[in-house]
Formats: sequence, structure tokens, C-alpha cells
Amino acid sequence: MRYIWTIIWSFLLSNMAFYVLSSMQGGEYSFGLATGIGLAMAVFVFVLGEAGIKDETAE
Repeated sequence: MRYIWTIIWSFLLSNMAFYVLSSMQGGEYSFGLATGIGLAMAVFVFVLGEAGIKDETAE
């Protein structure tokens, strides 16, 4: 379930950030690019959560 929520939040946050930044710069909003960056961000969070950060209370 945490993977699904991570994908949903990364999708929403990356698209929101791309939309706001492109409108502030007067550029064109690219849904495909924002979605791709969001998926890459989700994969990075998965890897960081599984391999990078260890839970100290479990030891």
C-alpha cells in the first residue's frame, strides 16, 4: 500500500510543481515530462526507503 501512495503523491506533486513553475516562467506545461519526473522520483524514494535509510528502533 505504501508503494501505491508513494506513486500517487509523487505524480501529484511533480505535476503541480511543473504546472506552477511553467506558468511562472511563461513556458509550456508538459504533462508527459512531469509524469516521467514523478515516476523517477517515486523510484528514487523506493530505493532510498529500502536500502538507504535504516530503522534504528528495529535493532
